[in-house]
Amino acid sequence: MGDLERELRDLSAWLETPDPPDVTARVRVRLSRPARPWRRLAVAALVAVVVAVVPPTRAAVADAVTGLLRFAGVSIATTPTRTLPGDTPSPLPSQRSVALDEAQRSVRFPVRLPAKLGPPEQVLVADPDPTGTYRVATLLYGGGALRVDAFDGRLNLAFHKKATPPGVEWVQVNGDFAVWVDHPHVLSYVDRAGQVREETARLAASTLIWEDDDVSYRLEGALSKVEAIEVAQSLR
Repeated sequence: MGDLERELRDLSAWLETPDPPDVTARVRVRLSRPARPWRRLAVAALVAVVVAVVPPTRAAVADAVTGLLRFAGVSIATTPTRTLPGDTPSPLPSQRSVALDEAQRSVRFPVRLPAKLGPPEQVLVADPDPTGTYRVATLLYGGGALRVDAFDGRLNLAFHKKATPPGVEWVQVNGDFAVWVDHPHVLSYVDRAGQVREETARLAASTLIWEDDDVSYRLEGALSKVEAIEVAQSLR
């Protein structure tokens, strides 16, 4: 419970509640009080209060109670796992390589390039709907060792992570919530029907996850937390 309470205290700094104005102050006061045994049962109730005053895209922090974070269309399981990918994973559904301008025409969101990285070496699109509109656009760098995945944040889960704490951390990108996973973890794809596609599972590198203008992003590669945030903030 100590780790959960620390996370909630950190979260309180981001609370936004225009109506009523005194709720944020009350929550912060409660989070700042020393932990007592009798308060353990009250933590779950306090999480409900936090969710009520946090914007919808942030309300997923409530799942931290059960060891699961859902953020920006990504599910992060924070319970230990021994599951490791076996052979080389299959591509995402119907994945294909396209030119950048074709990728832009193939998805419903703007394909933005990180100024810190420059033009991508390769662009992929994946998981089309019946109209031929693709769900995921991927920019590859360094022979594929560094990648930026973009997908419509209004859709259901697009990726599923199995990570072990304490390597999952809340950070900020352009002043808003992001999630940093600072160690290798298992990554698999969740398709349009909500099914986890285990055949796509692979061991992923450190990853930054954030959302901007209803588009969710994953930046994965051998980057430090500071470097990853700089790349994320350079999207144009």
